[in-house]
Amino acid sequence: MGAQHPLIARLTGDLGYPLLDAAGLAAFCEVPGDAMLFCGGDPVAYPETLDLAVVLPELVRAFPGRLRAGVAAAELEPALQARYGFSRWPSLVFLRDGDYLGTLSGILDWAVYLERIEDLLAGPVVRPPSIGIPLTATPAHCH
Repeated sequence: MGAQHPLIARLTGDLGYPLLDAAGLAAFCEVPGDAMLFCGGDPVAYPETLDLAVVLPELVRAFPGRLRAGVAAAELEPALQARYGFSRWPSLVFLRDGDYLGTLSGILDWAVYLERIEDLLAGPVVRPPSIGIPLTATPAHCH
């Protein structure tokens, strides 16, 4: 695993958000309450990742005592993408007691973050969407 960008390293080092591998994710999901997972992807390929790394602590502060954050390790991100069905980087995945609430992808206006996160936290858990599996049909033949 390569070195983390300093803005992402700040999340786990200075701010103490856990860096989650598969085992860490399981433990993170066992803690009751609402949480969000930072899935940044490659910050070189997805520059918005660094913007979201700056916004993330502000989002936690905007919902004091209601929301905790974790940072997905790079090797865990493909599994999270498949599990939670997001197709854009970076993404925040919201969970309650380990169950799925929803995902916000890309960088958004502050007011949009506040409104959408409030809606997610007020709503029920839901089934994660699928990223889609292409289906092919074979022609039916009647003889």
